[in-house]
Amino acid sequence: MNTSSTAPILSVPRTAEAPPTVHDSGADTAPGVILIHSCTTLGTTLVVHLAGDIDHFSAAPLRAFLASAADNGHTGLVLDCSRITFCDSGFLAALDWWPRQGRRLRLTHRSRAVERLLRAAAAVTRPPDGSLTHRPQPPSYLGPTG
Repeated sequence: MNTSSTAPILSVPRTAEAPPTVHDSGADTAPGVILIHSCTTLGTTLVVHLAGDIDHFSAAPLRAFLASAADNGHTGLVLDCSRITFCDSGFLAALDWWPRQGRRLRLTHRSRAVERLLRAAAAVTRPPDGSLTHRPQPPSYLGPTG
């Protein structure tokens, strides 16, 4: 018995052309969600209760909100941070310019995520010469940690 054959064992079904492959960088690029749980005004001070994740991407709306508040004459900002579940340097960057313009900033009811970020920011800073130095206290506008 001869079992030699040139025909394939399994036939190859004809398929439509494969869609282009999308290469994923591995990073989650979806913006986080920041919620302003409440916002009140006490004279020229704005009291804001934030909730959610604040990172480099999701901080843009917060920056725009704060710029609008500054344009409307608010000189004080109190942020209740008890509902912030994640934050990174994007949060600090969004807040950084506020006190530089002579305005007051206070963070209250800090969540664990905010405390962790403040401790990390307090530990290291870059002076004008670019070297890393230890700083035992956070900037005064952030208040004490712990």
